[in-house]
Parts: sequence; structure tokens; C-alpha cells
Amino acid sequence: MIKSKSPLKFIFLLVIVALNLGCDQFSKVIARKNIEPYEQIEVIKDRFTLTLVENTGAFLSAGSNLPGFVRVTVLTVLPILVLGYGLWFLYSNKHLPRMMQIGICFLIGGGIGNIYDRIVYGSVTDFLHMDFVLFRTGIFNMADVSIMVGIGLLLLQNLMAAKIKKEQAEQEEVSA
Repeated sequence: MIKSKSPLKFIFLLVIVALNLGCDQFSKVIARKNIEPYEQIEVIKDRFTLTLVENTGAFLSAGSNLPGFVRVTVLTVLPILVLGYGLWFLYSNKHLPRMMQIGICFLIGGGIGNIYDRIVYGSVTDFLHMDFVLFRTGIFNMADVSIMVGIGLLLLQNLMAAKIKKEQAEQEEVSA
């Protein structure tokens, strides 16, 4: 846990959010300038390709066929509220474990990246695709990577906390 009670802790967390957002937006600018829509550029044979698509929906285009007002509400307004809550949660909960803080920052940074695209461009720019024969991804972007890393960090933090709690319970049983 970051020990400082000063605003420096929150500023540090905002820097993590900004780095995630910056990496996402920088990569999307490069993709928009250098890849034609639906063009496939092989980076590592058929395993890793760049393909530019504009996604008007959410994950794997879910919700892209919703009526305009519903789509804006579900895919823009609600996520903005959730991201705002996430920032408030980080700011108001000073004693969260460090891994949880960083995981939340990755989630917020990635979320802001995709919301920014949706507001400015009307869609989210996706351009990365991986095919590992047994596992194939949809087309995604660096914001999605940030979100997945954030989820992974939160899951790892939860597993570690559960393991510690179990070990403490076992020690108490032995001591009793």
C-alpha cells in the first residue's frame, strides 16, 4: 500500500491512469494513420496481425445494433458514471492494497481510452488480433489490454487475500 496520506498518492495513481490512457491513444493514432480499414498486416505470420476496425458496440461489437439512445446510455453514459465512481473509490479508500490500486488504475485508464474514442469518433478503434490455434481473440486495442491487466491484478489480489485469510484461519486452529 502506498503509505502517504498526502495528495501525492492520488497524483501517482492518476499518473498510472494517464500512462494507460496515453499508450492506448498513441497506439490508436498510429493505427489510424498507417492501417487501412480491414487491411491485414501480418506481424508474426498468422499468429499476430494488425487489422483496423471501428467498433460501435462494446466487447466483440455487443450492443452495436441497439437503438441510438439506448446505445449511448449503455455504452457511454453508464461507463462514464462507473469510471467516475472508480476514481472516487480510489481517492476515498486510502488503505487499499497496492495491487488493487494499480489494477483499478488500469481499468480506469483503459475505460477512459475507449470512452474517449466513442465520444470523439462515434466508435472505438480496434486493431490487434491474435490467433494461437486453440485460442483466437477478437480484434482489440491497448485499452482492452489495460482493462484485462486490471482485471487480472484484481483477481490476483483477491486470490492472495483469500490465501492469507485461509492460512491465518489454519494457524488460529492450530493455536487453539
